[in-house]
Amino acid sequence: MTAAKRITPRQFHEADGVEDWRIVGEGACTYFRTGSLAAGARLVHAISELTGIDDRHPAVDVRPEGVTVRMFTFVSAPEGLSTRDVELARQISAAARELGVAADPSAVQNLVVSVDALVIPDVLPFWRAVLGYEPRADTPEEELTDPHLRGPVVYFNQMDAPRPQRNRLHLDVWVPHDQAEPRVTAAIAAGGRLVTDEHAPAWWVLADAEGNEACVATAWMGD
Repeated sequence: MTAAKRITPRQFHEADGVEDWRIVGEGACTYFRTGSLAAGARLVHAISELTGIDDRHPAVDVRPEGVTVRMFTFVSAPEGLSTRDVELARQISAAARELGVAADPSAVQNLVVSVDALVIPDVLPFWRAVLGYEPRADTPEEELTDPHLRGPVVYFNQMDAPRPQRNRLHLDVWVPHDQAEPRVTAAIAAGGRLVTDEHAPAWWVLADAEGNEACVATAWMGD
């Protein structure tokens, strides 16, 4: 595998052979509709035998209906989003095609629980203890991660002043860039409302009928 070079989400999506993949949250993700646990196991075995797979450490989730593959990227290349992700994504897609397994990248998403805090060091230890989460050396210090990479990330937003009558905990729903606006439209049609699109297409702030907020976020596709 060639030396890794840092790339942007746009450069990843413009590369040939990565049509099965989307940048969601921390890295490139896709979902393969295997249809059975046995087929999923065969795909995972094929992925495990790819050259360089142990250096990239993808998170692979196997369920009876399909397999989700996430290549987490927290820091700059070569560990962050890079040409290495492009190469490995191509290899994984090729392995799936050989097994007759189709990809459905529209099915991927990533959840982050955001906690607003005035003094982050005062509240972060509680959440670390109650969740059994740990900080990672390659992530922001305001972030806690499931050591097994199964649960959502918990991120602490710095507040400058209290916000009465507004929730202090919300979900950030990371979706593929081509699924963000349909997700926002669906949420509004389901009884929600748009709080602000000031930061779109990076994220939209929505609220349910009682004012509880959620953000629909997507990887920035600018240069």
